Amino acid sequence: LDGPAEMHDRFRVTKDGGPTHGIVMWGLRLLQGHGVPTDILCVVNSHNVGSPLEVYRFLRENGATYISFLPMVEPDPEAEGGVNPMSVPPGAWGEFLCAVFDDWRDHDIGRVRVQIFEEATRTAFGQEHSLCIFRPTCGDIPVVEHNGDFYSCDHYVDEGHRLGNITETPLVELLESPEQRAFGEAKLETLPRYCRDCEVLEMCNGECLKNRFAVTPDGEPRLNYLCEGYRRFFNHCRPFVDEVAALWRRQNP
Repeated sequence: LDGPAEMHDRFRVTKDGGPTHGIVMWGLRLLQGHGVPTDILCVVNSHNVGSPLEVYRFLRENGATYISFLPMVEPDPEAEGGVNPMSVPPGAWGEFLCAVFDDWRDHDIGRVRVQIFEEATRTAFGQEHSLCIFRPTCGDIPVVEHNGDFYSCDHYVDEGHRLGNITETPLVELLESPEQRAFGEAKLETLPRYCRDCEVLEMCNGECLKNRFAVTPDGEPRLNYLCEGYRRFFNHCRPFVDEVAALWRRQNP
């Protein structure tokens, strides 16, 4: 659910090009009516990124208690900037998160949970990230398709990352295979020096491998396309996060 109808229906349409906002809202109301807990997945794209408060407040006012914001990033080597026009601009992504964070901090702590805000607090409390994209390494969340094919990650369902089939090889062997371990460790091993020296490294860890197709200011490859936005956001929220963690430690010596 990507916000109000005008924003949601910009890209989320039926195969005939029709709107889907009404259908999604009907489904949300049905779940809420039966007391089913819901997690709202909101894709932030080049259109709705400019209206962070309108998007967030719409979700909140429609009963959202847990929200995951997913940045739209579609690589396209032939397009301007190397991404599909629907993709969210890196700087705007950071401003979107900062605006929503400030509104959430002032009005909704304890009422609405936002996935990336929870991830930002984990480092201050010395906890491991629960979201794989922010961990130093990954590889523990593979995908098994309907036919049993095992892939390293749901962002890499391609022949190069097909490690086998669970009807032929036990699942535990595929999970612990050298190929799967190498996939997960590559997240750390290929991290650019620019990231290793970053002041918010422990909050970001270079994010997801799939988005590492940009270049650092000094020309090193594999910088995350969204680096500018994440760096802006994590620096913005860090003082508040550290303050909350310090308060908790004083109250729980």
